[in-house]
Amino acid sequence: MVNDIEKQKEHFESIADTYHKMRQEKKHLLLKSLMWANFFDKKKHIFNRKISALEPMCGYSEGKKILESYSGADIDYYEAFDFSEKMVSFAKSNYPNSNIYLQDITKFQSNKKFDVIILISSLHHVYRHTQDVLKRLNSSLKDGGFFINCEPTHNFFLTQKIREKIYKEHNFFDDNTEQGYWLDELNKMYKNAGFEIVDQFYPGLLSYILYYNPDAFPKLNKGWDFTVKFLFNLDRCFMRNFIGKKLSFFTISLLRKI
Repeated sequence: MVNDIEKQKEHFESIADTYHKMRQEKKHLLLKSLMWANFFDKKKHIFNRKISALEPMCGYSEGKKILESYSGADIDYYEAFDFSEKMVSFAKSNYPNSNIYLQDITKFQSNKKFDVIILISSLHHVYRHTQDVLKRLNSSLKDGGFFINCEPTHNFFLTQKIREKIYKEHNFFDDNTEQGYWLDELNKMYKNAGFEIVDQFYPGLLSYILYYNPDAFPKLNKGWDFTVKFLFNLDRCFMRNFIGKKLSFFTISLLRKI
């Protein structure tokens, strides 16, 4: 019998080429640049130094570029892994001199200790193992090290129901092996794994709905650069308040090992 990790791996291998191709789309990249620039605003003093970084479930290793472009960090050592052979191949082609390898995060163990771990929209692919994975990641951080994680979340029954319907009906998702998180439950798991929440940011609003997933929803990916910037700036009014927290489909968290 195929377990949930093998099933998710098979599913992701089947969509990997489309995922990689569509996530190079111009409006998607513009939205991400706006999101991460805003997230790291006023945080550069935290990362403005040489760091060692780990990117689990790395995909094509976009976390490395995010850290280098927006956090102010100078990455002295970078390590990454994924359970998808195709994604490891894409990541190695982007960063041939980095230590990037095939690994199942639910079995990951390392004697190394990192300053920063960054995880980009990946934990929900192994949601049944979330608590164990978070503990494994915590053990790979130096004392006081930082964990940057972004995940599909909901904090309102309507956003939950919309996501559940999409996951069940859209073949780009595997409803049996992935799901979004109730934000309060995810925050409890962070704390149980030995993290404290330093900051949370709620950008999963209108600009996110239209432009964050062009691979799954190409029909929503319409407009111009101006459209992306206009809608993002409109969403910014809510990204750090209770309205954004309630309605957002997505949360970016900065956590510290305690």
